[in-house]
Amino acid sequence: MHVRYSHWSGVPSVEWPYIFFKPVELASKGDGSLLANHTAIQKLEALRRLLGKPMIINSAYRDPIHNARVGGAPLSRHKKGDAFDIALKSQSKQQLIQFAKQAGFTGFGINYRSFLHVDCGPERSW
Repeated sequence: MHVRYSHWSGVPSVEWPYIFFKPVELASKGDGSLLANHTAIQKLEALRRLLGKPMIINSAYRDPIHNARVGGAPLSRHKKGDAFDIALKSQSKQQLIQFAKQAGFTGFGINYRSFLHVDCGPERSW
């Protein structure tokens, strides 16, 4: 299920059942809008539980203009609200990949130095 909000600050608390992540963390850094892809956010929450420590989300949902500004792919999973770039500051990339697979993520961008990209798209890695 997907719910679109024109700005993260308009998300009613009763519609946000998540423990580990707030709407502002998953909203577009462009216009502040949020596409709440509940299936993906549930997987993100499961990943956080498996990891057992906080994660920093560098990028989650991207509105189309922001996605273009940051050089995102035209068909980026970020625009669907089911992709997350997770900072690697205090995590092992290999452990994070293992837990992300257990949580149900299927797409992995592993060739980035400072973050791991995970998404719910087709099974692949790059």
